[in-house]
Amino acid sequence: MRSRRTYLISLALLMSLGSGVAAQAETRSETWPQKPVVIVVPFAAGGNTDGIARMTAQRLGEAFGQQFVVENRGGAGGTMAADAVARAEPDGYTLFMAALPVIAIVPAMNKVRYNPTKDFVPISNIGTNPFVLVVNKDLPAQDLAAFIAYVRPRANTLSYGSAGAGSLNHLSMALFLKVAGLEMIHVGYKGNGPALADVIAGHIPAMFSNLSDALPHAASGSVRLLAVSSEKRVLQIPDVPTVAESGYPQFKTLTWNGLMAPAGTPREIVDRIAGEVARAVKDPAFAEKLSRYGVNPLGDTPEEFATMIASDIALWSEAVNIAGVKGQ
Repeated sequence: MRSRRTYLISLALLMSLGSGVAAQAETRSETWPQKPVVIVVPFAAGGNTDGIARMTAQRLGEAFGQQFVVENRGGAGGTMAADAVARAEPDGYTLFMAALPVIAIVPAMNKVRYNPTKDFVPISNIGTNPFVLVVNKDLPAQDLAAFIAYVRPRANTLSYGSAGAGSLNHLSMALFLKVAGLEMIHVGYKGNGPALADVIAGHIPAMFSNLSDALPHAASGSVRLLAVSSEKRVLQIPDVPTVAESGYPQFKTLTWNGLMAPAGTPREIVDRIAGEVARAVKDPAFAEKLSRYGVNPLGDTPEEFATMIASDIALWSEAVNIAGVKGQ
């Protein structure tokens, strides 16, 4: 009888403790944020990801009445920042401005200490950036079909540029060449800008460039834009068709920047942040700021973001294998 009574008392105490912990967690979620929130950026200040993070931090700070601070932690292709966030306290005060390469490409190429799907919880994808196939203005190709017709009989004699082996534009071109049945020589540079400069100069004929970098040069007539890598045409260049509508419906590549948090962050906090991001991208002023970065505003739900991440991990793992850059 005594052992049964002791068991019942212990069970009641455990239930009481459990409900108390749950109540405390709920209270923390409801009162969050009570101190500044850090948004960790995996690259140095000044790039697209940093700019998007700072715009988002300002917007969230205004919405929640608390400071959101951007902290740049560059190094090792963004993996240092990802690893730090993955091991941070999941209390809503450390967020990650994730970029697609850190989540879907670097882990496919090299061994990393974090698991991109198990160590983070997706919050909201703020926006996507397409790439655009850029050619030198003197190349005799006015559209994608003409480009393919020009390249095909010149297998492995023409080159294309990228921001470096394993970069998004390198892998995008590798995927495109695969689906189009073309062979070109890859030339890696230290960044998108130097590669684009050599396309302009005529040292290499083509590349998939970041849209934001290519737009001013296209406006000046120094390069020609043949096709964009997104599923739909983009607002900034509505007359330029997509690769998909130009005969390759299975082709689509995008980069993105989205907020994530350490796994275990309370769902209530995740949902509140996602809701504010969704409201922000519907604001014409905020959307216009993103557009100037070449970003198409998105602001999706945590579930939609998780689905996109899973799809991208599969896509870019295939691209890494096609390009032969695993282990670099």
